[in-house]
Amino acid sequence: MKRVLLVGNPNTGKSTLLNALTGAGARVGNFAGTTVSSMRARWNLPNHGDVELVDVPGTYSLAAHSPEERVAIRAIRATGEDAGDVVVVLLDATRLVRSSYLLLQVAELGRPIVAAVNFLDEARAQGRPVDLEAYAAVVRVPVVGIVARQGEGLDALAAAVRQILDDPEAAAAATPGPLHPWPDALKPDLDAVAAVLPEGMQTPADSAWAILSLDDAEAQLGPDLPGAEVRDVLEAARAAGRDPLGDVVAARYAWLDARLPAAFGARAQEGQFSERLDAWLLHPVWGLLIFAVVMCTLFAGLFSWSDPAIGLVEAGFGALGTWVGAGFDVLVARGLPVGLLGDFVVDGLIGGVGSVLVFLPQILLLFLFIAVLEDSGYLARAAHLMDRILRAAGLPGQAFVPMLSGFACAVPAIMATRTLPRARDRLVTMLVLPLTTCSARLPVYTLLVAALFPASIEGFPLPVRPLAMAGIYAFATITAVLAAIVLGRFVAPAHDPEVVLELVPYRIPSVRVVLGHAWRSGMHFVREAGGVILVATIVLWGLLTFPRVDDPSTLLTPDVVVAAEADGRSLDAVAASLVLEQTYGGRMGKLIEPAIEPLGYDWRMGVGILGSFAAREVFVATMGLVYGIGDDADEESEPLRVALRQSVVLRDENPVAVGMSLMVFFALAMQCTSTLAVLVKETRSYRWPAFVLGYMTVLAWVASFLTFQGMRLILG
Repeated sequence: MKRVLLVGNPNTGKSTLLNALTGAGARVGNFAGTTVSSMRARWNLPNHGDVELVDVPGTYSLAAHSPEERVAIRAIRATGEDAGDVVVVLLDATRLVRSSYLLLQVAELGRPIVAAVNFLDEARAQGRPVDLEAYAAVVRVPVVGIVARQGEGLDALAAAVRQILDDPEAAAAATPGPLHPWPDALKPDLDAVAAVLPEGMQTPADSAWAILSLDDAEAQLGPDLPGAEVRDVLEAARAAGRDPLGDVVAARYAWLDARLPAAFGARAQEGQFSERLDAWLLHPVWGLLIFAVVMCTLFAGLFSWSDPAIGLVEAGFGALGTWVGAGFDVLVARGLPVGLLGDFVVDGLIGGVGSVLVFLPQILLLFLFIAVLEDSGYLARAAHLMDRILRAAGLPGQAFVPMLSGFACAVPAIMATRTLPRARDRLVTMLVLPLTTCSARLPVYTLLVAALFPASIEGFPLPVRPLAMAGIYAFATITAVLAAIVLGRFVAPAHDPEVVLELVPYRIPSVRVVLGHAWRSGMHFVREAGGVILVATIVLWGLLTFPRVDDPSTLLTPDVVVAAEADGRSLDAVAASLVLEQTYGGRMGKLIEPAIEPLGYDWRMGVGILGSFAAREVFVATMGLVYGIGDDADEESEPLRVALRQSVVLRDENPVAVGMSLMVFFALAMQCTSTLAVLVKETRSYRWPAFVLGYMTVLAWVASFLTFQGMRLILG
């Protein structure tokens, strides 16, 4: 099957065009060896048959700095079975010079090109229509004008692609090669770079690509490319007073500016409405206030609007587990030995699948918000506003969406780092995102504050419990910022690049594209991370289940029964607590007790911490089991609060000191298997998730130790 590559800048309408050409049959997959996803679909060309249409990641350049750029140039330069037979370069009619820069680079690589000029309707509305014939004469490739969201020009685009696929002469005519000359002053540097490049990569276009790409230590396209040698050539040129990198970019834009006059719409200005809107949205005061409202709406949506759907998922799997469990109970009553199988199916398998799908509503909602913000043009404005603030922490302005959404859940937030332009920025953001106070920590904080903190302190004017809750959120936020500075400087250092944030035109988001983006992101999570989360959940279930006690009532000694009745606790709940103590998880809790005792915890809290690796909120239910309250206890359970406080008092520890230590530990520790699973998938390694687990565990232990021991000294 012939392959057609769809290439273009971000926000030029590639997804809309692919949907318009192929319908809803696109499938999503990652490019080999990367986490960069693409859409592929069969495109039925009239009088030709099916071809594969590949949506190459949006990029402004074919340098190799970001993963998208590396994927784009690999896809365009591919040979043999992986090669594209036609490259459709999608251009923005309102920004023809800017988007034509990419076309120049594709032409330099010697590929058959069809130029599809999109947004003709917007160019006409601005009074700057594009002269397609004049533009085609300049770029020397077939040019088709389209309006992808309205279907205008799609038949002409199909005819142009079909002619290249079927007619070798047409294909040769659509392969212009380099369109512009290189200035004489640059040629010595191009020759010097060509001399160190591998055989077969020694054309001026290859040298120009190497100058732009391999100047960055992060930008290696492959192990066989001599990045160090290229950088040596560039350093020598700079020492002689030349700037090869700037000269390459300047040569291309000088040719575009000279050949594409303003009448082509290349310098089209946005309308008065857009200018008035930008005056508000980019204002240093009002812009930040509007940004705060938009982000608070997004934050509230992730926190509150997804709750009904999350509740339905939890209720649905809870009902399914109850129904299946009842069926196994009937079989057990009839004498069949299926009790263990029933526990595995209900608590391990069904509970594990539920723990995967419970994230889906938040992920769908987050990527729906991101798609709307990006498609409307506001995301670029927000990144512009936040760039100066976040760059102080070593992160680009685009990192604000993942950082904010991390307060709802780190899993979709880590997936949202795909919007960041550089691999280094993605990595640093992913490394600090687990420190943001996700919603799963809230039940733990609620239990600890209510159980271990007094409502007020004599002589202290402020309410203690609300202050403790606000304080832990502020503490986690400050820690995340400091961690970003430290990690960005010492773990993943990089030069501070010149960043161009293009303010794309305001547009009404395409409902089909927005919903499709959200759905594909959600399914990608289920497919890529769901299996790892499921396995980890089943493993944790096993640790808290085995070895089994056939008859829990044998653990209820007379002394235990008397104590339970005196406290008003259910004997079944007490028996479950004693059974848990016998499991591998309970034994591990006792095993780690010497390590957590300096933090103010006993083995019971250790079991709760181990159980919280399934999900942080599981700490509450696990503590209900440990203290014999029952596994249905929640953060509002008064018996659990009383039991937790009494256990601390009986150890002669100060409840406030223990409570603050536990809250600091949960704020800083990596206790979420789902987050680790997504980190494995997004970083495509176990090294970085292991690093996150290690540094967060050490940080949590040290901070909790200092908190507990310090509070003991203060409170006496």
